[in-house]
Amino acid sequence: MTASRAAGDEDLSTLLDLVREDLIRSPGPVDVPRIARVLRRQGRVLGAASTLEVTAVIRDHLDGLGPLQSLVGPGVTDLLVNDDGSVWVDDSDGLRPTAVHLSPPQARDLAVRLATAGGRRLDDAVPWADAHLPSGIRVHAVLPPLSPGGAVLSLRLPAAESLDLEALGELGALGQQARTVLLALVGARVPFLVTGGTGTGKSTLLAALLREAPPTERIVVVEDVLELAVDHPHVVHLQSRHANSEGAGAVDLTTLVRQSLRMRPDRIVLGECRGAEIRELLQALNTGHEGGCGTVHANTAADVPARLEALGALGGLDRGALAAQVASALEVVVHLGRRDGVRALEEIALLHRDRDGMLRATTALRVDEDGLRDGPAAAALAERLERGSRSAPLPATTAAPAAGRRAA
Repeated sequence: MTASRAAGDEDLSTLLDLVREDLIRSPGPVDVPRIARVLRRQGRVLGAASTLEVTAVIRDHLDGLGPLQSLVGPGVTDLLVNDDGSVWVDDSDGLRPTAVHLSPPQARDLAVRLATAGGRRLDDAVPWADAHLPSGIRVHAVLPPLSPGGAVLSLRLPAAESLDLEALGELGALGQQARTVLLALVGARVPFLVTGGTGTGKSTLLAALLREAPPTERIVVVEDVLELAVDHPHVVHLQSRHANSEGAGAVDLTTLVRQSLRMRPDRIVLGECRGAEIRELLQALNTGHEGGCGTVHANTAADVPARLEALGALGGLDRGALAAQVASALEVVVHLGRRDGVRALEEIALLHRDRDGMLRATTALRVDEDGLRDGPAAAALAERLERGSRSAPLPATTAAPAAGRRAA
Protein backbone atom coordinates (compact mmCIF):
# COMPACT_ATOMS: atom_id res chain seq x y z
CA MET A 1 0.00 0.00 0.00
CA THR A 2 1.38 3.40 -0.92
CA ALA A 3 1.78 6.19 1.63
CA SER A 4 -0.88 8.29 -0.12
CA ARG A 5 -3.38 5.43 -0.09
CA ALA A 6 -2.68 4.75 3.57
CA ALA A 7 -3.24 8.41 4.36
CA GLY A 8 -6.46 8.34 2.35
CA ASP A 9 -7.74 5.29 4.23
CA GLU A 10 -6.91 6.94 7.55
CA ASP A 11 -8.70 10.15 6.52
CA LEU A 12 -11.78 8.18 5.44
CA SER A 13 -11.78 6.27 8.72
CA THR A 14 -11.67 9.53 10.67
CA LEU A 15 -14.49 11.02 8.60
CA LEU A 16 -16.60 7.87 9.06
CA ASP A 17 -16.19 8.11 12.84
CA LEU A 18 -17.25 11.76 12.78
CA VAL A 19 -20.30 10.99 10.65
CA ARG A 20 -21.31 8.16 13.00
CA GLU A 21 -21.07 10.56 15.94
CA ASP A 22 -23.19 13.08 14.03
CA LEU A 23 -25.79 10.40 13.32
CA ILE A 24 -26.01 9.61 17.03
CA ARG A 25 -26.61 13.27 17.85
CA SER A 26 -28.96 13.83 14.92
CA PRO A 27 -30.43 10.66 13.38
CA GLY A 28 -31.41 10.84 9.72
CA PRO A 29 -30.17 10.19 6.21
CA VAL A 30 -26.54 10.45 5.17
CA ASP A 31 -26.91 13.35 2.75
CA VAL A 32 -24.88 16.27 1.41
CA PRO A 33 -25.89 18.78 4.15
CA ARG A 34 -24.76 16.34 6.85
CA ILE A 35 -21.41 15.64 5.18
CA ALA A 36 -20.82 19.35 4.56
CA ARG A 37 -21.56 20.05 8.24
CA VAL A 38 -19.11 17.39 9.41
CA LEU A 39 -16.43 18.66 7.02
CA ARG A 40 -16.86 22.23 8.30
CA ARG A 41 -16.25 20.97 11.84
CA GLN A 42 -12.93 19.67 10.53
CA GLY A 43 -12.20 23.04 9.02
CA ARG A 44 -12.59 21.68 5.49
CA VAL A 45 -14.65 23.12 2.69
CA LEU A 46 -15.13 21.21 -0.57
CA GLY A 47 -16.75 22.12 -3.86
CA ALA A 48 -20.18 20.80 -4.78
CA ALA A 49 -18.86 17.95 -6.96
CA SER A 50 -16.31 16.82 -4.35
CA THR A 51 -18.91 16.94 -1.58
CA LEU A 52 -21.26 14.77 -3.64
CA GLU A 53 -18.45 12.27 -4.23
CA VAL A 54 -17.52 12.14 -0.55
CA THR A 55 -21.19 11.75 0.41
CA ALA A 56 -21.56 8.78 -1.95
CA VAL A 57 -18.43 7.11 -0.50
CA ILE A 58 -19.58 7.65 3.10
CA ARG A 59 -23.07 6.38 2.29
CA ASP A 60 -21.60 3.24 0.71
CA HIS A 61 -19.54 2.57 3.84
CA LEU A 62 -22.40 3.20 6.25
CA ASP A 63 -25.41 1.85 4.38
CA GLY A 64 -24.01 -0.08 1.42
CA LEU A 65 -21.15 -2.44 0.69
CA GLY A 66 -18.37 0.05 1.32
CA PRO A 67 -15.29 -0.64 -0.81
CA LEU A 68 -17.23 -3.38 -2.66
CA GLN A 69 -20.03 -1.09 -3.80
CA SER A 70 -18.28 -0.13 -7.03
CA LEU A 71 -18.25 -3.81 -8.08
CA VAL A 72 -22.03 -4.12 -8.07
CA GLY A 73 -23.34 -4.04 -11.61
CA PRO A 74 -25.59 -5.78 -14.14
CA GLY A 75 -25.11 -9.54 -14.15
CA VAL A 76 -23.08 -9.67 -10.93
CA THR A 77 -24.34 -12.50 -8.71
CA ASP A 78 -21.56 -12.94 -6.13
CA LEU A 79 -18.86 -10.87 -4.45
CA LEU A 80 -16.20 -12.82 -2.58
CA VAL A 81 -13.58 -11.50 -0.16
CA ASN A 82 -10.81 -13.97 0.65
CA ASP A 83 -8.76 -14.03 3.85
CA ASP A 84 -5.83 -12.41 2.04
CA GLY A 85 -8.01 -9.40 1.19
CA SER A 86 -8.39 -10.23 -2.50
CA VAL A 87 -11.85 -9.65 -3.95
CA TRP A 88 -13.45 -11.78 -6.66
CA VAL A 89 -16.62 -11.20 -8.64
CA ASP A 90 -18.91 -13.72 -10.32
CA ASP A 91 -20.94 -12.53 -13.30
CA SER A 92 -21.86 -13.61 -16.81
CA ASP A 93 -18.14 -13.98 -17.61
CA GLY A 94 -17.58 -16.37 -14.70
CA LEU A 95 -15.53 -16.00 -11.53
CA ARG A 96 -12.65 -13.57 -11.83
CA PRO A 97 -10.40 -11.40 -9.59
CA THR A 98 -10.80 -7.64 -9.28
CA ALA A 99 -8.40 -4.80 -8.55
CA VAL A 100 -10.09 -4.14 -5.18
CA HIS A 101 -8.13 -5.25 -2.11
CA LEU A 102 -9.23 -5.00 1.53
CA SER A 103 -6.95 -4.71 4.51
CA PRO A 104 -7.72 -7.04 7.47
CA PRO A 105 -9.38 -4.21 9.48
CA GLN A 106 -11.46 -3.18 6.45
CA ALA A 107 -12.64 -6.73 5.82
CA ARG A 108 -13.52 -7.30 9.48
CA ASP A 109 -15.35 -3.98 9.84
CA LEU A 110 -17.37 -4.66 6.68
CA ALA A 111 -18.22 -8.21 7.78
CA VAL A 112 -19.37 -7.13 11.25
CA ARG A 113 -21.40 -4.20 9.90
CA LEU A 114 -23.19 -6.30 7.29
CA ALA A 115 -23.93 -9.10 9.76
CA THR A 116 -25.31 -6.58 12.24
CA ALA A 117 -27.46 -5.01 9.54
CA GLY A 118 -28.88 -8.48 8.89
CA GLY A 119 -29.68 -9.03 12.57
CA ARG A 120 -26.83 -11.48 13.22
CA ARG A 121 -24.10 -11.42 15.82
CA LEU A 122 -20.52 -11.59 14.54
CA ASP A 123 -17.57 -11.30 16.93
CA ASP A 124 -14.81 -13.37 18.54
CA ALA A 125 -17.39 -15.41 20.48
CA VAL A 126 -19.50 -16.14 17.38
CA PRO A 127 -17.01 -15.92 14.49
CA TRP A 128 -19.42 -16.83 11.69
CA ALA A 129 -22.76 -15.48 10.49
CA ASP A 130 -25.31 -16.02 7.76
CA ALA A 131 -27.50 -12.96 7.26
CA HIS A 132 -30.00 -11.43 4.87
CA LEU A 133 -29.86 -7.68 4.32
CA PRO A 134 -32.93 -5.50 3.74
CA SER A 135 -31.62 -4.92 0.20
CA GLY A 136 -31.97 -8.65 -0.51
CA ILE A 137 -28.25 -9.42 -0.37
CA ARG A 138 -27.32 -12.67 1.34
CA VAL A 139 -24.17 -12.41 3.47
CA HIS A 140 -21.99 -15.15 4.88
CA ALA A 141 -18.97 -14.11 6.94
CA VAL A 142 -16.22 -15.90 8.86
CA LEU A 143 -13.72 -14.19 11.16
CA PRO A 144 -10.27 -15.23 12.41
CA PRO A 145 -9.14 -17.55 13.88
CA LEU A 146 -11.47 -19.68 11.72
CA SER A 147 -10.04 -17.90 8.68
CA PRO A 148 -6.28 -17.65 9.24
CA GLY A 149 -5.50 -14.43 7.38
CA GLY A 150 -8.53 -12.18 7.76
CA ALA A 151 -12.29 -12.07 7.45
CA VAL A 152 -13.87 -14.10 4.64
CA LEU A 153 -17.03 -12.66 3.05
CA SER A 154 -19.40 -14.24 0.55
CA LEU A 155 -22.15 -11.99 -0.79
CA ARG A 156 -24.96 -13.33 -2.97
CA LEU A 157 -26.64 -10.45 -4.79
CA PRO A 158 -30.30 -10.63 -5.81
CA ALA A 159 -31.20 -10.28 -9.45
CA ALA A 160 -32.12 -6.75 -10.48
CA GLU A 161 -35.44 -8.13 -11.71
CA SER A 162 -37.32 -11.38 -11.32
CA LEU A 163 -36.71 -13.51 -14.41
CA ASP A 164 -39.41 -15.60 -16.03
CA LEU A 165 -38.86 -18.65 -18.20
CA GLU A 166 -38.89 -16.57 -21.37
CA ALA A 167 -36.16 -14.29 -20.03
CA LEU A 168 -34.11 -17.29 -18.97
CA GLY A 169 -34.48 -18.64 -22.48
CA GLU A 170 -33.12 -15.39 -23.89
CA LEU A 171 -30.10 -15.76 -21.59
CA GLY A 172 -29.42 -19.23 -22.95
CA ALA A 173 -30.53 -21.14 -19.85
CA LEU A 174 -33.11 -23.25 -21.70
CA GLY A 175 -34.64 -23.70 -25.12
CA GLN A 176 -38.24 -23.38 -26.22
CA GLN A 177 -38.95 -27.10 -26.03
CA ALA A 178 -37.46 -27.34 -22.54
CA ARG A 179 -39.61 -24.39 -21.51
CA THR A 180 -42.70 -26.23 -22.74
CA VAL A 181 -41.79 -29.29 -20.67
CA LEU A 182 -41.16 -27.21 -17.54
CA LEU A 183 -44.45 -25.35 -17.93
CA ALA A 184 -46.22 -28.69 -18.22
CA LEU A 185 -44.39 -29.88 -15.11
CA VAL A 186 -45.80 -26.98 -13.08
CA GLY A 187 -49.25 -27.21 -14.61
CA ALA A 188 -49.52 -30.94 -13.91
CA ARG A 189 -48.55 -30.32 -10.25
CA VAL A 190 -45.67 -32.78 -10.44
CA PRO A 191 -43.44 -32.57 -7.32
CA PHE A 192 -39.85 -31.85 -8.34
CA LEU A 193 -36.37 -30.84 -7.23
CA VAL A 194 -34.15 -28.30 -8.94
CA THR A 195 -30.59 -29.51 -8.52
CA GLY A 196 -27.10 -28.39 -9.47
CA GLY A 197 -23.85 -27.08 -8.08
CA THR A 198 -23.22 -23.74 -6.42
CA GLY A 199 -24.00 -20.78 -8.64
CA THR A 200 -25.89 -22.73 -11.32
CA GLY A 201 -29.09 -20.70 -10.92
CA LYS A 202 -31.23 -23.14 -8.92
CA SER A 203 -33.14 -20.48 -6.99
CA THR A 204 -33.59 -18.34 -10.10
CA LEU A 205 -35.15 -21.19 -12.08
CA LEU A 206 -37.29 -22.33 -9.14
CA ALA A 207 -38.68 -18.80 -8.72
CA ALA A 208 -39.39 -18.63 -12.47
CA LEU A 209 -41.26 -21.93 -12.32
CA LEU A 210 -43.32 -20.93 -9.28
CA ARG A 211 -44.49 -17.73 -10.95
CA GLU A 212 -46.17 -19.99 -13.54
CA ALA A 213 -48.37 -21.62 -10.87
CA PRO A 214 -52.06 -20.63 -11.16
CA PRO A 215 -52.76 -17.34 -9.32
CA THR A 216 -55.46 -19.08 -7.27
CA GLU A 217 -52.86 -21.27 -5.53
CA ARG A 218 -51.29 -20.43 -2.17
CA ILE A 219 -47.54 -21.02 -2.08
CA VAL A 220 -45.72 -21.34 1.26
CA VAL A 221 -41.94 -20.94 0.94
CA VAL A 222 -39.70 -22.18 3.78
CA GLU A 223 -36.08 -21.02 3.79
CA ASP A 224 -33.10 -20.75 6.08
CA VAL A 225 -32.28 -17.34 4.61
CA LEU A 226 -34.74 -15.49 2.36
CA GLU A 227 -33.60 -15.91 -1.22
CA LEU A 228 -36.55 -16.97 -3.39
CA ALA A 229 -38.19 -13.90 -4.90
CA VAL A 230 -41.37 -15.33 -6.41
CA ASP A 231 -43.49 -13.07 -8.61
CA HIS A 232 -46.84 -14.59 -7.68
CA PRO A 233 -49.94 -12.99 -6.10
CA HIS A 234 -50.19 -15.42 -3.16
CA VAL A 235 -46.83 -16.29 -1.60
CA VAL A 236 -46.07 -16.65 2.12
CA HIS A 237 -42.44 -16.74 3.29
CA LEU A 238 -41.18 -18.44 6.45
CA GLN A 239 -37.57 -17.93 7.57
CA SER A 240 -35.67 -19.89 10.20
CA ARG A 241 -34.26 -18.11 13.23
CA HIS A 242 -30.84 -18.58 14.76
CA ALA A 243 -30.29 -18.84 18.48
CA ASN A 244 -29.60 -15.62 20.37
CA SER A 245 -26.43 -14.90 22.34
CA GLU A 246 -27.75 -17.06 25.20
CA GLY A 247 -28.29 -20.00 22.84
CA ALA A 248 -32.09 -19.79 23.01
CA GLY A 249 -34.84 -18.94 20.55
CA ALA A 250 -33.70 -21.00 17.55
CA VAL A 251 -36.38 -22.10 15.07
CA ASP A 252 -35.12 -24.56 12.47
CA LEU A 253 -36.43 -25.57 9.04
CA THR A 254 -37.91 -28.79 10.39
CA THR A 255 -40.20 -26.79 12.67
CA LEU A 256 -41.14 -24.39 9.89
CA VAL A 257 -42.07 -27.19 7.50
CA ARG A 258 -44.39 -28.57 10.17
CA GLN A 259 -45.90 -25.13 10.69
CA SER A 260 -46.45 -24.69 6.96
CA LEU A 261 -48.82 -27.67 6.96
CA ARG A 262 -51.24 -25.66 9.10
CA MET A 263 -51.24 -22.69 6.74
CA ARG A 264 -53.50 -24.14 4.04
CA PRO A 265 -50.75 -24.44 1.40
CA ASP A 266 -51.42 -25.52 -2.17
CA ARG A 267 -47.68 -25.87 -2.73
CA ILE A 268 -44.99 -26.25 -0.09
CA VAL A 269 -41.57 -25.06 -1.23
CA LEU A 270 -38.35 -25.75 0.66
CA GLY A 271 -35.81 -23.25 -0.60
CA GLU A 272 -32.87 -25.56 -0.01
CA CYS A 273 -32.90 -29.12 1.34
CA ARG A 274 -29.71 -29.64 3.30
CA GLY A 275 -30.59 -31.38 6.56
CA ALA A 276 -33.10 -33.34 8.59
CA GLU A 277 -35.94 -31.16 7.28
CA ILE A 278 -36.06 -33.41 4.20
CA ARG A 279 -38.01 -35.90 6.35
CA GLU A 280 -40.70 -33.35 7.16
CA LEU A 281 -40.90 -32.23 3.54
CA LEU A 282 -41.37 -35.79 2.29
CA GLN A 283 -44.06 -36.43 4.88
CA ALA A 284 -45.80 -33.21 3.86
CA LEU A 285 -45.73 -34.11 0.17
CA ASN A 286 -47.10 -37.54 1.05
CA THR A 287 -50.19 -36.07 2.70
CA GLY A 288 -51.90 -34.63 -0.36
CA HIS A 289 -49.77 -31.54 -0.98
CA GLU A 290 -49.03 -31.99 -4.66
CA GLY A 291 -46.75 -29.76 -6.66
CA GLY A 292 -44.22 -29.24 -3.85
CA CYS A 293 -40.64 -28.50 -4.77
CA GLY A 294 -37.25 -27.36 -3.56
CA THR A 295 -33.57 -27.19 -4.40
CA VAL A 296 -30.72 -29.58 -3.59
CA HIS A 297 -27.00 -29.34 -4.26
CA ALA A 298 -25.84 -32.20 -6.48
CA ASN A 299 -23.17 -32.65 -9.14
CA THR A 300 -25.39 -34.62 -11.52
CA ALA A 301 -28.97 -35.83 -11.64
CA ALA A 302 -27.70 -39.38 -11.07
CA ASP A 303 -26.14 -38.21 -7.80
CA VAL A 304 -29.43 -36.92 -6.39
CA PRO A 305 -30.52 -40.26 -4.81
CA ALA A 306 -27.24 -40.51 -2.89
CA ARG A 307 -27.60 -36.89 -1.81
CA LEU A 308 -31.15 -37.49 -0.60
CA GLU A 309 -30.04 -40.63 1.25
CA ALA A 310 -27.39 -38.60 3.08
CA LEU A 311 -29.97 -35.96 4.04
CA GLY A 312 -32.47 -38.62 5.03
CA ALA A 313 -29.91 -40.20 7.36
CA LEU A 314 -29.75 -36.89 9.23
CA GLY A 315 -33.51 -37.18 9.73
CA GLY A 316 -33.31 -40.78 10.91
CA LEU A 317 -34.39 -42.41 7.63
CA ASP A 318 -32.50 -45.43 6.35
CA ARG A 319 -32.05 -46.03 2.60
CA GLY A 320 -35.16 -48.16 2.26
CA ALA A 321 -37.40 -45.77 4.18
CA LEU A 322 -36.03 -42.80 2.25
CA ALA A 323 -36.64 -44.53 -1.08
CA ALA A 324 -40.21 -45.38 -0.10
CA GLN A 325 -40.90 -41.80 0.95
CA VAL A 326 -39.31 -40.19 -2.11
CA ALA A 327 -40.98 -42.60 -4.56
CA SER A 328 -44.40 -41.18 -3.70
CA ALA A 329 -43.40 -37.62 -2.74
CA LEU A 330 -40.89 -36.47 -5.39
CA GLU A 331 -40.96 -37.46 -9.03
CA VAL A 332 -38.76 -35.27 -11.20
CA VAL A 333 -35.24 -33.82 -11.03
CA VAL A 334 -34.50 -30.67 -13.02
CA HIS A 335 -30.71 -30.48 -13.12
CA LEU A 336 -28.72 -27.35 -13.95
CA GLY A 337 -25.08 -26.87 -14.80
CA ARG A 338 -22.70 -24.10 -15.70
CA ARG A 339 -20.40 -24.04 -18.69
CA ASP A 340 -18.21 -21.08 -19.67
CA GLY A 341 -20.13 -18.83 -17.28
CA VAL A 342 -23.55 -19.74 -18.71
CA ARG A 343 -26.07 -21.28 -16.30
CA ALA A 344 -28.27 -23.70 -18.20
CA LEU A 345 -30.58 -26.68 -17.96
CA GLU A 346 -28.67 -29.94 -18.49
CA GLU A 347 -31.09 -32.73 -17.76
CA ILE A 348 -34.56 -33.73 -16.61
CA ALA A 349 -34.71 -37.09 -14.81
CA LEU A 350 -37.31 -39.25 -13.10
CA LEU A 351 -36.90 -40.52 -9.54
CA HIS A 352 -37.97 -44.12 -8.99
CA ARG A 353 -37.16 -47.31 -7.09
CA ASP A 354 -35.10 -50.03 -8.74
CA ARG A 355 -35.63 -53.79 -8.45
CA ASP A 356 -33.88 -53.80 -5.09
CA GLY A 357 -36.14 -51.04 -3.79
CA MET A 358 -33.38 -48.43 -3.80
CA LEU A 359 -33.82 -44.90 -5.14
CA ARG A 360 -32.58 -44.14 -8.64
CA ALA A 361 -32.69 -41.21 -11.07
CA THR A 362 -33.11 -42.08 -14.75
CA THR A 363 -32.65 -39.55 -17.53
CA ALA A 364 -35.83 -38.54 -19.34
CA LEU A 365 -34.50 -35.62 -21.37
CA ARG A 366 -30.95 -34.41 -21.85
CA VAL A 367 -29.84 -31.12 -23.35
CA ASP A 368 -27.10 -31.17 -25.97
CA GLU A 369 -25.96 -28.79 -28.68
CA ASP A 370 -28.85 -29.87 -30.93
CA GLY A 371 -31.55 -29.42 -28.29
CA LEU A 372 -33.44 -32.01 -26.22
CA ARG A 373 -32.56 -35.67 -26.56
CA ASP A 374 -34.68 -38.52 -25.25
CA GLY A 375 -33.40 -40.63 -22.39
CA PRO A 376 -34.61 -44.01 -21.11
CA ALA A 377 -37.39 -42.38 -19.04
CA ALA A 378 -38.73 -40.06 -21.78
CA ALA A 379 -41.91 -42.04 -22.35
CA ALA A 380 -42.60 -42.28 -18.62
CA LEU A 381 -42.22 -38.51 -18.25
CA ALA A 382 -44.58 -37.84 -21.15
CA GLU A 383 -47.15 -40.21 -19.67
CA ARG A 384 -46.87 -38.55 -16.24
CA LEU A 385 -47.34 -35.06 -17.67
CA GLU A 386 -50.27 -36.21 -19.77
CA ARG A 387 -51.88 -37.83 -16.74
CA GLY A 388 -51.36 -34.69 -14.69
CA SER A 389 -52.76 -32.44 -17.41
CA ARG A 390 -56.09 -34.27 -17.18
CA SER A 391 -56.38 -33.58 -13.45
CA ALA A 392 -54.99 -30.04 -13.35
CA PRO A 393 -55.15 -27.21 -15.91
CA LEU A 394 -51.88 -26.54 -17.70
CA PRO A 395 -50.66 -22.98 -18.22
CA ALA A 396 -52.29 -21.36 -21.21
CA THR A 397 -48.96 -21.08 -23.01
CA THR A 398 -48.43 -24.80 -23.34
CA ALA A 399 -49.93 -28.26 -23.51
CA ALA A 400 -48.62 -31.58 -22.24
CA PRO A 401 -45.54 -32.18 -24.42
CA ALA A 402 -44.59 -35.33 -26.24
CA ALA A 403 -41.34 -35.90 -24.37
CA GLY A 404 -40.00 -38.21 -27.04
CA ARG A 405 -39.53 -35.48 -29.63
CA ARG A 406 -36.08 -34.26 -30.56
CA ALA A 407 -35.48 -30.52 -30.81
CA ALA A 408 -34.82 -29.25 -34.28
